[in-house]
Amino acid sequence: MPDVRLASPRGKWILLTTVLGSSMALLDSTVVNVALPRIGRDLDAELSALQWTVNAYMLTLAGLILLGGSLGDRYGRRKVFVIGVVWFAVASLLCGLAPTAEVLIAARALQGIGGALLTPGSLALIQASFHPDDRGRAVGLWSGFGGVGAAVGPFLGGWLVDGPGWRWVFLINVPLAALCVPVALRHVPESSAGVPAGGRSGSESGVRSGADSVTRTAVPGSGAAAREARGHFDVLGAALGALSLALVTYALIEAAEGSLVVVVTAVAGVAAGVAFVVVERRRPDPMMPPDIFASRQFTAVNLVTLCVYAGLGGYFFLSALQLQVVAGYSALGAGTALLPPTVLMLLLSARSGELADRIGPRVPLTVGPLLCAAGMLLMLRVGPDASYPADVLPAVLVLGCGLVTLVAPLTATVLASVDVTRAGLASGINNAAARAAGLVAVAALPLLTGMGAEAYRSPDAFDTSFDRAMWLCAGALVAGAVVAFTTVRHLPPDCRRPECTTHASVVSPPLEAGGSRKRLGKG
Repeated sequence: MPDVRLASPRGKWILLTTVLGSSMALLDSTVVNVALPRIGRDLDAELSALQWTVNAYMLTLAGLILLGGSLGDRYGRRKVFVIGVVWFAVASLLCGLAPTAEVLIAARALQGIGGALLTPGSLALIQASFHPDDRGRAVGLWSGFGGVGAAVGPFLGGWLVDGPGWRWVFLINVPLAALCVPVALRHVPESSAGVPAGGRSGSESGVRSGADSVTRTAVPGSGAAAREARGHFDVLGAALGALSLALVTYALIEAAEGSLVVVVTAVAGVAAGVAFVVVERRRPDPMMPPDIFASRQFTAVNLVTLCVYAGLGGYFFLSALQLQVVAGYSALGAGTALLPPTVLMLLLSARSGELADRIGPRVPLTVGPLLCAAGMLLMLRVGPDASYPADVLPAVLVLGCGLVTLVAPLTATVLASVDVTRAGLASGINNAAARAAGLVAVAALPLLTGMGAEAYRSPDAFDTSFDRAMWLCAGALVAGAVVAFTTVRHLPPDCRRPECTTHASVVSPPLEAGGSRKRLGKG
């Protein structure tokens, strides 16, 4: 049984390690957008290269995050977490030293692989290490400190871009990793699905995702660890899923050329997606078991997730560019201007979850996307020489209120829609769906709005395309609200409650670990 107490020196070191690791990935997902205009100018890159700078990271992270969780369960959570941190740091160093846009994009893809290893591992280490009496508080502190890191991200990114330069947006991860790795190796106990920290073999484990999760949760109990030791990873499923996303993304970004290569790539991407579904249906240990979608509520809330995070992904990619290219903000000014939604989530996400407990998820999941859509439409007022108090602040405050309203109920509904033993798997699928939706949005919006390769160098051209994009992003969010209103129902009175009550990431819902059933209240 895990027996590390939070108040002990070891408990504090474990918490520090997991916060440092998760903060690296969280910071990277929020600060890079602010650096894009400077990256484009310094590397003489077209808009498509800036899209790939964002999407290369999201592609490998979304495609491999389920597999990353199961690798930790099998080979040791600390081991895989440390490998992920080192991998992420080395890739960050390559990003910071990249001489060309092509090298930067390749390094960003490597960064995403590291993120897929360390992101689920940080929460899994807490679940596997701390005494059950302290675990809830440890998760709360982990998510709270992570929220602080997310809030600092845009401000820090802008300061680095305007000061030492955009390369330090990536290089800052190296000293963080240099602190995180030795602390992890010295103070964090090793654990795996079969042998949790403290020595108990059984059903208590960390983030339950990927092929091993399915084996373990299908028949909970002491025999699960033995069975999963004989199981296989769904590498084929992970490869097909990532390949499909990569090919579709390439086709969308390069579609303006209208070449035969683009058409072939698009067809191949769709074919890879179909093959992914076929493989997952036929494998005995699929990465994404199709039967989990037998829950209509789970399917519905994932459709809401796709709509919501497609709109948000496009907004956060383009708004940092709009503020700098059109409104004339510095990188620091743009980063600071976009800070309110993160701060609001940090301060109010727990209370939003409590409200959803009392009134159920349907209203928050309907109202939240509509508020976000309204905030995006208010961004239409942001043009040349935009006033922050009069033009920008109202938009980001309304959007932030929408995020506060919807994220906690979204996570609660995902967890409550499946059997409690599949909570971690359901959370992993939902997190990956959100990242994939953002990935596709970043790839598709410039095509749909007529942004040319040099649009971000022309304030007038970019402003026109940005206005079109905000209407499309708002439309995606309205579609999510409609889906939520027509499909989401009350939750069972006794179901799994999210442990990460504080959450401040604007690019994806929080990951949750598997665990015991917790009362959710009225739902």
